[in-house]
Amino acid sequence: MSNTHRPTIGWIVAGSLLFGFLLAVLLVALPFAGAEENIISGVVLLAFAAGWALLALLSRWTDQPQNWAIVPACVMATFGVGLVAWPNAIVHDGIGWVWPVVLLSLVVWMFTRSRRELRSATRYWLLYPLLGALALAGVGGLYEIAQETSDRSAFPMPGKLVDVGGHRLHLHCTGSGSPTVVLLPGAGGLSSSWGWIAPAVARDSRVCVYDLAGRGWSESVTRPQDGVALAADLHNLLANANETGPYVLAGHSFGGLYVLNFAARYPEQVAGVVLLDSTHPDMFTRLPAYPMIWDAFRRASAVFPSLARLGVGRVVYRSDFDKLPLQSRREEVAFWSTARMARSQHAEWLEAPVVMRQAHALKTLSPRPLMVVTAGLEAQDGWVPLQRELAALSANSQQRVVPNATHMSLVNDERNASNSTDAIRAVIQAVRRGTPIAMLAAR
Repeated sequence: MSNTHRPTIGWIVAGSLLFGFLLAVLLVALPFAGAEENIISGVVLLAFAAGWALLALLSRWTDQPQNWAIVPACVMATFGVGLVAWPNAIVHDGIGWVWPVVLLSLVVWMFTRSRRELRSATRYWLLYPLLGALALAGVGGLYEIAQETSDRSAFPMPGKLVDVGGHRLHLHCTGSGSPTVVLLPGAGGLSSSWGWIAPAVARDSRVCVYDLAGRGWSESVTRPQDGVALAADLHNLLANANETGPYVLAGHSFGGLYVLNFAARYPEQVAGVVLLDSTHPDMFTRLPAYPMIWDAFRRASAVFPSLARLGVGRVVYRSDFDKLPLQSRREEVAFWSTARMARSQHAEWLEAPVVMRQAHALKTLSPRPLMVVTAGLEAQDGWVPLQRELAALSANSQQRVVPNATHMSLVNDERNASNSTDAIRAVIQAVRRGTPIAMLAAR
């Protein structure tokens, strides 16, 4: 074949690499949307491997065969197959620090070979930037591993680990007095998120914070946890830690759903309830936009663990918790930045429809005191009426709307968190005195 009829190497380089990238995007967005971390990372690597293999194959029809491209194709395919074929724990424990070193070594080798063998402008405007991005991913991976190692010593666990049957959960209780208050964070939340509220409540009564399985200082579980499993975990946690009930349960956002599930299954352990802008069990059927929001986040959150391994979380979450006290802020950033936390958050989101259905088992909280605190800003259409319905779960209830609060500021902003603390204190007093919550709230 004459040189005039041979394909242009530049087009082959651009087309092959673009093919690998688009294939990765399509696989993650369509057939593997919402899959577990090892599947997401594995199929992305296999798609990239296909792009490099295509470059090696098609370039043979030019006067510049790029045989070196078969090496990144084989390396990425090997890691991709390994990630897809073996469970998360085995792969992640085994190659935690290996893959960044392999990737950086591969980038150096690819740079050297392409500089020698590729005579095309695509080497400068496409291949080198791509190699730079891969090098950045390797550096980010090493940084993330080093930072997580440092964080384990920088943030020693407050409280203790308690066996709840097959795994241990982190529990931290402070203060004294009855009833004991148990704080349940929202979706993806940590015990550290109560940095303003827990110390304030501890001045009036005993208060406990804890981490769900798979996040914070708690151990992980191998199976998804629905509302029943979470309620059983909390019941066993408090019983095995010898905390005395019945308890005042305060839940923020998704934590409110967990409170409802606990109250449905262990009513004798519930003295009172505080719902802080709580998720309602009918979100899927009563809020028109919610199913789309849930599905979009289901797909997007599946990618978060893989991105976290590149150190992306250290950048994304750096300023997300600035309104919390300093120690809580540092702990939140440290834990939220990890792939482990991202996996836990994704698994929790997948279970949301089941948890909501199970929460319907609770028909009433009467005669227990119930305080519903509702954020007045940035609420979805239909959110406030659902909050009123939550208040109707008990005849002994009160709803407070905080006009200048957002969903998150009820917990992480000092001023708005004080409204949440006041609501918890009102329920504590109602339990102690046997006084209707409406009378206390009116004072």
